[in-house]
Amino acid sequence: MLELETWQWVLAGLGAMAVGVAKTGIGGLGMLAVVIFANLLPAKQSAGFVLPMLIMADIVAVLTYRRHAQWSLLWRLFPWTALGVFLGFLTMGRINNQQAGLLIGIIVLALLGLHIGRQARVKTEEPEHAWWFAPAIGVMAGFTTLVANAAGPLMVIYLLAMRLPKMEYMGTGAWYFLLMNLFKVPFMIHLGLVSAESFTGNLMLLPAVLLGTLIGWLVLRKINQKVFETLALLLSFVAGLNLLYQSWRG
Repeated sequence: MLELETWQWVLAGLGAMAVGVAKTGIGGLGMLAVVIFANLLPAKQSAGFVLPMLIMADIVAVLTYRRHAQWSLLWRLFPWTALGVFLGFLTMGRINNQQAGLLIGIIVLALLGLHIGRQARVKTEEPEHAWWFAPAIGVMAGFTTLVANAAGPLMVIYLLAMRLPKMEYMGTGAWYFLLMNLFKVPFMIHLGLVSAESFTGNLMLLPAVLLGTLIGWLVLRKINQKVFETLALLLSFVAGLNLLYQSWRG
């Protein structure tokens, strides 16, 4: 059984809820969930621990938005994503927890910067027709999802560049993350990062994940998403800095 103190379980519950909300409504909360678990657990273990709950939330998202997926956009990414996952697998097998924490912190802050930069250029032409755009996003998404479950901001950039309506955006992203996360499972098991103990911890957090998916489904229709994403980005930035500090100090 995963050994956490009461306040850590509360924080883990909030992280699990953030996973659910991110999958069905407010994508910006996904990065917050990454850094919550990376601060609660050893950095490498956190990547494996979060994977089953991501898949649980992905299944709910697919069931909710499955009819809106744009498969032509997904097929452009899948081969490159597989390559990125394999590169991430090679990297994770060669680094320790301190190095993983440092890498996750750098990835989080770099992707936040990329996301903010995209928002600043939102009125300019996006390079969706450049030949390198989908391969670059696919490789980076595969690598970052294996190392840190942090491909969300890259998919935000890709899907918004495709100028998808809201429902098509959700459906396409839901299928992409479900298939990508299922593809990652054998790699994470081989690395010893998904185990019976971690799966038991995920089952304990399943109600929070499901509650989060319901909240996300509701807020997608009613709430000002920009306010919540701004808050999630701010909290993720602080947590990312903390990861870098803890790794550097360690």
